[in-house]
Amino acid sequence: MQNRIIKLASFFIIISLILYVFGWNFAPGSYPRAEIYEFDIPEETLIKIIEDFKRDNPELSLTKEIYIPNGGKVILKDGKRNEKEFWYSFYFYYPDKNQIIKTWTRPNTKSTTYFAFAGINNGLTLGNWRNVNESIFWWKNTPVKKEFEERILNRIKEKVNEK
Repeated sequence: MQNRIIKLASFFIIISLILYVFGWNFAPGSYPRAEIYEFDIPEETLIKIIEDFKRDNPELSLTKEIYIPNGGKVILKDGKRNEKEFWYSFYFYYPDKNQIIKTWTRPNTKSTTYFAFAGINNGLTLGNWRNVNESIFWWKNTPVKKEFEERILNRIKEKVNEK
């Protein structure tokens, strides 16, 4: 009887893991693996705070021309691509690691806003993007998120708390 219970429990654990992996691989949306943080302020206020933060920390601002694989160059600008865009994008730069950091804001309600850490591009040539939560094993993603929180997020939170 005890052997049957162990087999049944093992079966449910294996099925649960398979469903977890399946769901993780087929996450919906444009940024399914972004790390999302919520702020209790309107989006316009958060955008202004992030702009001020970037102005106060020019070493984290992406002011360089970025290369595209066909040999051209582009400047990644903060903002929405068009009026119908859901996300207000911000790009940061880690000069010591030569990495571009993509984030975005989006209103959740009239008084709350999502701020997401969406991706990292290695180098100044586009096409080397990876998702923040790239690995199914959360402990592999933790160092990248912790670095973002220390370098950018916590400092933005401080500015939010000042207002």
